[in-house]
Amino acid sequence: MNSFPALLRFRLPVWLIPLPWTLALGLWGLSRQRSVWRDEAVTWQMAQRSVPEIWHTLGHVDAVHGLYYLLMHGLFACFGPGTTTLRLPSVLAMAVAASCVAAVGHRLAGVSAGVAGGLAFGLLPAVQFQLQEGRPYALVAAGAGISTLLLVSLVQGRGGAVRWTAYGGTILACALLNWLSLLILPAHFATLMWSKAGRGIRMHWAAAALTAVTGTLPLILFSRSQSQQVAWIPPLTWHMLVGPAVLLLLGGLGALLDRPRAGRLSLAAVGLPLLAVPQLGLIAVSLVHPLFQDRYALFSMLGLALMIGAALRAAVRSALPRFPRAAPWLVPVALVAAVVALLPQSLSTRSPASRVDDVLAVAENVRQLKQAGDAVLFVPADRRDAALVSPGAFTGLSDIALTKSPAESGTLKGEEAGPGRIRDAMLAQRRILLVTDAAETAQPLSAEQDRTKTAVLKRYFTVVTDQQIRGRRVTVYERQ
Repeated sequence: MNSFPALLRFRLPVWLIPLPWTLALGLWGLSRQRSVWRDEAVTWQMAQRSVPEIWHTLGHVDAVHGLYYLLMHGLFACFGPGTTTLRLPSVLAMAVAASCVAAVGHRLAGVSAGVAGGLAFGLLPAVQFQLQEGRPYALVAAGAGISTLLLVSLVQGRGGAVRWTAYGGTILACALLNWLSLLILPAHFATLMWSKAGRGIRMHWAAAALTAVTGTLPLILFSRSQSQQVAWIPPLTWHMLVGPAVLLLLGGLGALLDRPRAGRLSLAAVGLPLLAVPQLGLIAVSLVHPLFQDRYALFSMLGLALMIGAALRAAVRSALPRFPRAAPWLVPVALVAAVVALLPQSLSTRSPASRVDDVLAVAENVRQLKQAGDAVLFVPADRRDAALVSPGAFTGLSDIALTKSPAESGTLKGEEAGPGRIRDAMLAQRRILLVTDAAETAQPLSAEQDRTKTAVLKRYFTVVTDQQIRGRRVTVYERQ
């Protein structure tokens, strides 16, 4: 259905319409009141290391995100560290993904489906969360959008070897950003089977897929040795499956409204597998090893957006015979209604409280509370991220537990001395600042060093000041 209000068409390519819309959503409140949470702090500190230091660290931890850290290192080197440099790549990537949704929807079902899907994509709650996140998942979504658009064009007979190479290269790039994005391959295979693509198309797809998997295999095998990083992810529960079930229900409804037919490339043939297969695949993987986090399958939201486009196109098509003048306005009216309905969630997502903690806020607390000659401790040691992201706030403080810096040790938190040495160093101090988690987010202490720190502080020191802000806590202790 190609009927759409001229006010929104502007005689522009359909793929271009969601671009400024998604960019505006991403730039709105981009700094989140100048807050950075712990996951983004990892990106921040890794981006500021030298390339040899990054390679050294990847040998010990976070190899799965190595390509992303190298990319962010280049951006930080060019534009300097800051929340804009940290998050703008995700904003641009999501805008590209939205444009791909619009282009696919337009090719398969017309203007209204393309515009509706492209604009809806940026409003999806999961997309809005990652839209302003200094992590690689938005870039993966952009790659998934590009590869899906390439596949659609190839199945339609547009392009040859160059596009197949681009398709395989895009899948490989996505996998190097997060190898769980390889779940897009079975989704695309389902599309090929549903649309009964020719044998030649299937053979070319198999070659491209094999190349991408082969190129990613070393990373997959190596990253398995670092699986302790995701040991915090809990096993699957029925409660965790509610979200995917709702998404699949919505996607299935959109597919029914699209009235798909076997043997034809349609929105349902592309969108439903793109939504369902990554979600179900991640669930299946998590039954073997707990890995279920919605951001790992963020790119499946492209499929949901396509199904939303299909549903709105069906609504326009049904209303057109009876309400020919009003029907084309269904899409913009639905868009406005969605914006209003999602406004509380959108505002919440752009606030510091939307994340578990704020590294910059605790660094500012330290800046205000420190005195000359003070020492600082971190419990757990991971909370040293505040000093790595905002070193100026910790200038003059002695990190008495640290023996080897994170960059030197190839870790994210550095290496600390043994419990005995930490105890001796603490007893030689007059004042100590403790940086830790707020009470409501604190986890039981597992490291012997951390238990020593808290025990010595409790026995030999007195609390002078205790401040909590945005999920973190700074406590000032003085020797009794």
